[in-house]
Amino acid sequence: MPSTVAGSSGRQLVSLANTPVELLLPNLVLDDDPARARMPNIKIFSGSSHPDLAQRVVDRLGIDLGKVVTKKFSNLETCVEIGESVRGEDVYIVQSGCGEINDNLMEMLIMINACKIASAARVTAVIPCFPYARQDKKDKSRAPISAKLVANMLSVAGADHIITMDLHASQIQGFFDIPVDNLYAEPAVLKWIRENIPEWGNSIIVSPDAGGAKRVTSIADRLNVEFALIHKERKKANEVASMVLVGDVKDRVAILVDDMADTCGTICHAAEKLMEAGATRVYAILTHGIFSGPAVSRINNACFDAVVVTNTIPQEQHMKDSSKIQCIDVSMVLAESIRRTHNGESVSYLFSNVPY
Repeated sequence: MPSTVAGSSGRQLVSLANTPVELLLPNLVLDDDPARARMPNIKIFSGSSHPDLAQRVVDRLGIDLGKVVTKKFSNLETCVEIGESVRGEDVYIVQSGCGEINDNLMEMLIMINACKIASAARVTAVIPCFPYARQDKKDKSRAPISAKLVANMLSVAGADHIITMDLHASQIQGFFDIPVDNLYAEPAVLKWIRENIPEWGNSIIVSPDAGGAKRVTSIADRLNVEFALIHKERKKANEVASMVLVGDVKDRVAILVDDMADTCGTICHAAEKLMEAGATRVYAILTHGIFSGPAVSRINNACFDAVVVTNTIPQEQHMKDSSKIQCIDVSMVLAESIRRTHNGESVSYLFSNVPY
């Protein structure tokens, strides 16, 4: 209880030093949940595209996944119900651009808007694989720039911040007027190479197209090895016409690095080219393994020792269908970026280091 002490002027002062906080603030609700005490005012919700990744993220942060129900009406309209209060909270919505991309994109937009109009303080869209990232420029007459359209939709829905990984073109960040953190899988890739390729010192890093040259040179510099690139000409999308190898891969381990592989026509052609040029073994390391259409059968028939992807897209079924496909977990990178963003810390540490 409050006690009285004598002041310097002789008047009595009330001391509150030993008074329980419940008596001072009778309306205060104390939260006994240790996770909430560690990271207050944060809610993480998962869309239906990649619940496993979202679960890994919250497990890493030591908190629970937010309650949300997503369902479809009989006419296939998407309905989202946020199952807990988000007023004044820092909200993160994890939804990757994979599977039924258009449905998942619409679901994410509805979730963002639902949280925004429910008075969330900030809504961050965590999009490990950004949808429509390949449609980022007018490469022919009357072509749409769909990545810009997706950026506008996210902003209009109410997103305040975007966290993504290995954008197909980093200029997509400029399509937004809100902050975008483009994380890199490169540190996790370097770690995998050093731990799983014994002769990595005698390797050469190869880009399957000229667009990935910057990514490849960065990895080659970090490993202190040489790099090569393959120039390709396309007749039409998803079909490669001709390939020319620039660089010497003879008697070396060739490591193909790209940001994504869809039907895998490019990397399988590239692997054949590298073996013809005298490479001893060929690995492929890809951030986003989309693997649509005949991709998995092409990988099984190709001369890869391993095709390594990250789990920005669900890979369980692909790994069952092909023993060559291996997966790097990047949930700790996403979790650490969420923690740092929530606490107002710098994210740039993650551009060159893997969080442990």
